[in-house]
Amino acid sequence: MSDYIPYGRQDINQEDIDAVIEVLRSDWITQGPAIERFEQAVANYCGAKYAVAVSSATAALHIACLATDLEQGDILWTSPNTFVASANCGLYCGAKVDFVDINPNTYNLSVNELESKLAEAEKQGCLPKILIPVHFAGQSCEMEQIAALSQRYGFKIIEDASHAIGGSYQGQPIGSCQFSDMAVFSFHPVKIITTGEGGMVLTNQEELYQRLIRLRSHGITRNPDLMQGESQGFWYYQQLELGFNYRMTDIQAALGSSQLQRLDKFVECRRLIAQRYNQLLQDLPLMLPWQHPDSESSWHLYVIRLKLDKINKTHRQIFEELRSTGVGVNLHYIPVHIQPYYQKLGFQLGDFPKVEQYYEEAITIPLYYGLNEESQDKVVIPLRESLT
Repeated sequence: MSDYIPYGRQDINQEDIDAVIEVLRSDWITQGPAIERFEQAVANYCGAKYAVAVSSATAALHIACLATDLEQGDILWTSPNTFVASANCGLYCGAKVDFVDINPNTYNLSVNELESKLAEAEKQGCLPKILIPVHFAGQSCEMEQIAALSQRYGFKIIEDASHAIGGSYQGQPIGSCQFSDMAVFSFHPVKIITTGEGGMVLTNQEELYQRLIRLRSHGITRNPDLMQGESQGFWYYQQLELGFNYRMTDIQAALGSSQLQRLDKFVECRRLIAQRYNQLLQDLPLMLPWQHPDSESSWHLYVIRLKLDKINKTHRQIFEELRSTGVGVNLHYIPVHIQPYYQKLGFQLGDFPKVEQYYEEAITIPLYYGLNEESQDKVVIPLRESLT
């Protein structure tokens, strides 16, 4: 469909193409200097000490969990309003996974629900070892309060900031790890910047950084200071633990570094598009995205919630009507706990009512850099017609 408007898409310019070509013509297309340059650039942008580039945000979440020694017998909590990777990473490590219901205003993990659940878990002797708050749609969770709870209850924090590079919290860039042990970004094509596929872990803790570096590459080190015994020569390496092949290529890193130069431009454009949606949709039977005063979203997604009691159609009817007009709406997310795999683990419908209610009403409408006013109007007009 030539007039199809996707919910998200990448923006690749000639500078991006030239950066990739330069690497293709160089001596290194993987495990070379472009990766370290990209890592340092992202760390500098976010104000973090260290960054480790990997093959995907899923890989980033996995090694972040491993770096904190998550293992069988441990517990990880996260939001049910996320992609399954935010929970799966705990299962990869043999841990148990549980969820904390959402704040119905921000669609992020609810601090009130978290505090209540922690108090009960302490009584039962089953506190989580790791909490993964997910910065849904690019808006930060309430990290200062979450960090205070981590101090009281002793859990580690890994921010799933897959949606949120370019956003800020309390005036600091998301990814600074001011209130967390680690933060994870995604560079999938629909995200704010892309490397094709790819992800990154940021941290301010050197010990975590060294483990992350090893875990992304088979658990191997070439650093003589970390070896058991002396190095046997330039060729020598040691495997210190069980790691994975989660490396990013220099080709991807070069694209990422080029994209990063336009990050602020991308985010500013997304914010203007979101502001215009707010104006165009304010009189419709919808809940528009609410922004916490402590947070500046990077606007990865623009999610509306239908006021179904004021609309003479079902959620699915409206979704399909928009799709039939070439508007590529989507739904973020199907709550993780109602997936068949998680139901086999004992979760069931009704466990987390706020996210389930959200799922019955939510629709993601197109938002991406390059969505001009004409295309935005092509989203709004059929939405208005469907709702009125």
